[in-house]
Amino acid sequence: MKNFKNLLLVAVLFISATVLGQTKLTGTVVDETNEPLPGATVVVKGTTNGTSTDFDGKFMLDSKTTSGTLIVSFIGYESVEVAFTSAGDLGTIQLKEGGNLLEEVVLVGKGVIDLAGGRKTPVAVNTIKAAEIQAKIGTQDVTMTLVNTPSVYVAGQSGGFGDSRINVRGFGQDNTAYMLNGQPINGMEDGKMYWSNWSGINDVASAIQIQRGLGASKLAISSVGGTVNFVTRATDKFEKGYASVQTANNNYFRTTFSYSTGKSEKGFGTSVMLSTWQGDGYNEGNKGQGQTYFVSFGYQPNERHNFNFLITGAPQWHDQNFSKNISSYLQYGRQYNDNWGTYQGQYMTERRNFYHKPVANLNWDYEIDEDTNLSTVLYASWGRGGGTGNRGNRIRTSEGRIDYDAIYAQNAAIPGGAGVYFGNQSYVTRASMNLHSWYGVVSNFNKQLSDNLSFNVGVDLRTYYGEHFRVVENFHGLTSWQENIRLRDPNSPGHGSYIGSFGTYKRVIATNSWNADPYTATWADIPEDQKIAYSNDERISYTGLFTQLEYAKDDLSLFFQGAISNQWHQRFDKYQYADASLIAGTSTQSSGTPLPAGTTDGVNSEKVSNFGFNVKGGGSYTFSETSTAYVNAGYYSRQPYHDNIYLNFSNYVNPATENEKITGLEAGYAYKGEKLAVNVNVYRTSWKDRVVTSSRVVGGIVQLTTNQGVEQLHSGIEVDFNYRLMKNLTLKGFTSLGDWKFKGSGITRITDEDQNVISTTTTDFDGGEVGDAAQTTLGFGLDYRLNKNFSFDFDYRHYDRLFANVGAVKTNLELPSYGIGDFGASYRMFVGKEKNNTVNVRFNINNVFHKIYLSDLRTNIVAGDSNADGVSYQGIDTANQGYFGLGRTWNISLRYNF
Repeated sequence: MKNFKNLLLVAVLFISATVLGQTKLTGTVVDETNEPLPGATVVVKGTTNGTSTDFDGKFMLDSKTTSGTLIVSFIGYESVEVAFTSAGDLGTIQLKEGGNLLEEVVLVGKGVIDLAGGRKTPVAVNTIKAAEIQAKIGTQDVTMTLVNTPSVYVAGQSGGFGDSRINVRGFGQDNTAYMLNGQPINGMEDGKMYWSNWSGINDVASAIQIQRGLGASKLAISSVGGTVNFVTRATDKFEKGYASVQTANNNYFRTTFSYSTGKSEKGFGTSVMLSTWQGDGYNEGNKGQGQTYFVSFGYQPNERHNFNFLITGAPQWHDQNFSKNISSYLQYGRQYNDNWGTYQGQYMTERRNFYHKPVANLNWDYEIDEDTNLSTVLYASWGRGGGTGNRGNRIRTSEGRIDYDAIYAQNAAIPGGAGVYFGNQSYVTRASMNLHSWYGVVSNFNKQLSDNLSFNVGVDLRTYYGEHFRVVENFHGLTSWQENIRLRDPNSPGHGSYIGSFGTYKRVIATNSWNADPYTATWADIPEDQKIAYSNDERISYTGLFTQLEYAKDDLSLFFQGAISNQWHQRFDKYQYADASLIAGTSTQSSGTPLPAGTTDGVNSEKVSNFGFNVKGGGSYTFSETSTAYVNAGYYSRQPYHDNIYLNFSNYVNPATENEKITGLEAGYAYKGEKLAVNVNVYRTSWKDRVVTSSRVVGGIVQLTTNQGVEQLHSGIEVDFNYRLMKNLTLKGFTSLGDWKFKGSGITRITDEDQNVISTTTTDFDGGEVGDAAQTTLGFGLDYRLNKNFSFDFDYRHYDRLFANVGAVKTNLELPSYGIGDFGASYRMFVGKEKNNTVNVRFNINNVFHKIYLSDLRTNIVAGDSNADGVSYQGIDTANQGYFGLGRTWNISLRYNF
């Protein structure tokens, strides 16, 4: 009995000590209007001990220490630290909106991810946070998150899922830098972006920040139009998750599931997200489906080191729509698409994009001491996929769609099923394949030299290997497909001459086909003897060094950035060239004689090395707590893209290419009061020796127009504001007035989709208007919170001075101006025992007024032209080719957060 009493006493003392050793803390978190902030994070500094606020913004937390500091944060607001010395109620804790600061959502890569808040000197910037992305994006491409910002124009949605294009200050996306957690993601060959490869960003983004103009990036990258930073989720600090479903017009359906373990006491954590989607597309023949996966592993062994590894990808396929004459739309309807048909009553398409591009990166943040930090990201991506199209004799129905029944009958009449390109009346669907492997590292060392002076230095290393070729995707009843590839003479000037007076050729007979889906593309091993039309690879290597010095004291800040880089290029052509030792023996061969098998081993191009650099500098001055002004200037000497170095898709090095020269000047003023925030920016960007490319369809054949030696001058003014009209009502708006023109003259080259040159001319385009983006934009939005659960929002955008996308021309065609309105409503319900879980319902209507408009044109045919129809649609000749924008669309989603 005595022993039992002693054990009982020890147990009581232990429990009492445990309870008494804990400090129970309570409080309420509110915004600047004293409205509660449900879901705000409250954590004891230096620990993983934390919680979230409930429906009323209240929290209760047991601390293992009797004194310390709480960190209170909420995405979109500035974090605050609250000290405590004993248990009790900490009262009301107010958070202020953080404007464009994103530090609260960047858990890793702080020194590599170049956000505008990373330095004192401002830039022209707008930030879209996760809550707005998830609410408003719906089924649209991620590019649509940026439409309510100045000098941004998005077009091409009518092409199909993921086929949109974005312009910033009149510059295309190949001349705007895109970054994923500090990793450059523009195409290494041509700088282009294919948004179907990034459809999963909507699900995994913590925030998207667009920096127009010179931007805050320290890398030697092509931030001529601007820099867009996609900041994905890292490993979450706390256990949480969500499940959601979404449906929309045209049979769209999407499901998503996400779960995070939170960070354990040993510093480990894991976050995963999976989603799948499918839909028929707004236009006919625009079906698509895909998946998204995201896995993130985090490890923080101590306060000095933080590691995070993530891999994400979005395998997808989607059927495409190309630009057509306005007359075709008027005849068959605005949703008309001539790239598809039926076979025995079943849907079949000629144009399908399919791709899978896994991206992996490893972030390491190392706090060397209080004043010194090192941030590094190792990354890799492996792209596999391509796009399909016709090869051979296509047959169409009376409505212009593909007549697959007739095509199968045509192929069935071929003796032995042996189709020949240009040899008989036969047809296959081909797939143009694009495979790449890309590896790189970005590392930034930051040193606080004094209270007022900070220094950064870093490296940017990349290596890229790409493969391009064609294969048969569908024989449509044939058993084989033969192509005769004309061979170039590698000893001729410019590699331009073909062997023999009528051409000596290489014969290829393909007998295998590959499905147009991302998973087949990911794992397929395609033999060289099954590749048709062309087969060429390239190696691109890049080395960059960058630095930044910033001085900030009181109300003044000054900065300098500089970067140097070198690029190495080489092309490996396996089809267009014969082995040099065999050429002498081919000159006496008769017309159309093929070389013996095994005698076309290919030719490697000359290696090309290009050096580039950039310098940027600027400063800002804060006049008062509400007013700040800044000025920035920069100069770029940017190397030409790989596709512009080798002329006419051959191994011939283009003598006309040289570094592009960009000079940028910008200034701005920012006012931030209690209710009103206003930003005003002016800019002038001069761009010399650049290359402009556009495309159009002529007689069913895609033609590419390239202008070399182009000079452009872009200038303009931008204004955006945010005004809290009342406690629950906010008005926001923007406007941008641009003046974008071509100067001088240049060389214009037109090629077909098979890389054959159609014409080369010298063109005067001085004073011509730059097209493909509206030079004047105006927009406003209203956000109204009816109560704690219910909110509405409305956005309206007006576009004017939009010209055709025809490259550099002296006289361009202006499209009719138009305006679009979007409406959304959100309902949030708190559930669960502690009311910490939520059910969110979101409803969007895009283009709510069903505005009918031309979003872009690929020609500039005017009345009196020889190829004009003489029929006008809103002042535009109906012979012009382009796209109508999407009409009214809708989507609704249900999301459960736990």
